[in-house]
Amino acid sequence: MSQAELTTLGESCEFFNGKAHEKSIDENGKYIVVNSKFISQEGRVIKRTKEQMFPLYKGDIVMVMSDVPNGKALAKCFIIDKDDAYSLNQRICCIRSKAFDTKYLYYQLNRHEHFLAFNNGENQTNLRKDDILACPLSKPSMEEQRRVVAELDLAFSSLGKAISNTEKNYLNSDELFKSYLQGVFEKKGDGWEEKKVSEIGNAQTGTTPKTIEKENYGDFIPFIKPADVDFSSIGDIRYNNEGLSEIGLMKGRKMESGSILMVCIGATIGKVGFAEREVSCNQQINSLTVKKEFEPKFIYYGMTSKAFQEKVLLEGKGAQATLPIINKSKWENLTISFPKSKTVQRKYLEKFDDLSIESQKLQEIYLKKIADLEELKTSILQKAFCEELKTDKAILV
Repeated sequence: MSQAELTTLGESCEFFNGKAHEKSIDENGKYIVVNSKFISQEGRVIKRTKEQMFPLYKGDIVMVMSDVPNGKALAKCFIIDKDDAYSLNQRICCIRSKAFDTKYLYYQLNRHEHFLAFNNGENQTNLRKDDILACPLSKPSMEEQRRVVAELDLAFSSLGKAISNTEKNYLNSDELFKSYLQGVFEKKGDGWEEKKVSEIGNAQTGTTPKTIEKENYGDFIPFIKPADVDFSSIGDIRYNNEGLSEIGLMKGRKMESGSILMVCIGATIGKVGFAEREVSCNQQINSLTVKKEFEPKFIYYGMTSKAFQEKVLLEGKGAQATLPIINKSKWENLTISFPKSKTVQRKYLEKFDDLSIESQKLQEIYLKKIADLEELKTSILQKAFCEELKTDKAILV
C-alpha cells in the first residue's frame, strides 16, 4: 500500500445518529406511534415524513453503536443497498464520505480495533458520538483504495465460500441425527403401541411463587424457566440461573430427576429438556415424570421427534393465533408411540445417544472452523490497514 494520509472519521466523514422509537400526538390529541419508517394511526399505516425520520441512501454505511455482554455486534457495519428504504434508531449511526471509496471505508470501519478496544465500564458497551468521530482512518489515493478493495473482495469471496460450505456441513451433521430419529418414530414396527402422555407418566404444569416474597427464592432447588430448557440445543437444562428456597418449593411444584420438561407457550413452544436432577419450574413449562415401565430418556426423544412436535404446534396454534400455547389438559392428551418392550426402548436409546454424541462432536468441529475462518477475515482486514496486505494465494485455500 502506498503512503496514505492519516485522518479521523470526524475530519473526513459526515456522522448522523438515529432517533429513539417514540410516541407522538396528532392534531386531534390522539397517540400515534412513530417507531419505524411508518406511522400507525387508528389502524392505518402511513409513511413518515422526512422530518419524522432520518432517510438513508444507497451507499451509506450504518454501524451498530451498542453491544450485549459477550456479543459480537458492536461496530458491525453494513452498506445500504437502496435509497430511502430504511430509517435509524438511536443506537445505529450513519456514516457518509466523498473522500473514500464506499467499500474501502466499509472494510476499514467494520469491527475497527478503535471501537473494539473501547470500554466504558458498563455491562453493555455503548459507543458515543465523540468516540466514533475520534476513530483513526487511513486515507490513501482513490486509486489505491480501489486496488485494496479488489484484493479484499477476492479474499473474502474465497472465505465466504468456505464459510458457506462449512455452515452446510454443520447443518447436515445435525440433520443426520434428526433424520434417523424421525425414521424410527415414523416406521415404528412390530411391538410398538401408542398412548397418551397422561398414561405414560405424571404430567404437571409449573408455577411461580410470589417474587415479592424474598424468602421464596434461594439455592435449595433450581427454578427452571423457558430460556433454561434445551439452552444449548442438546436437551440440556441450565440449573444455576435461579433457584427456590425450601419455603419457595412448598409453594411451587417439584419435578423428579429424569423428568421431561417442555416449553408450552410462545415462540419456543415445543422446546424439550431432560432433567438430570430434581427441579421446579414456572407456569410456562409442562413436565412429565414417566412410569417405571418406560425409559425416561426414550420418551424424551419421542417428544423431540417431528411427529410429536407437529402435534404440539397444531394444538398450540389452534388455541390462539397470536401466541401459540398448549395447556396441560391438551398436552397430556397428545399421544406418543413406543416399543412395548423396555429392553427394545433401551436399544433404541443407546443408538440415539451415540448418534447425538457424534452429531455434537461434528458440530463442534464445524463451529470451530467457522470461527477460525471469521478470525482469518479479521486478520486480513487488520493487515490491509496496517500496510501489510499481500496477495498470497495460500491464505485463500
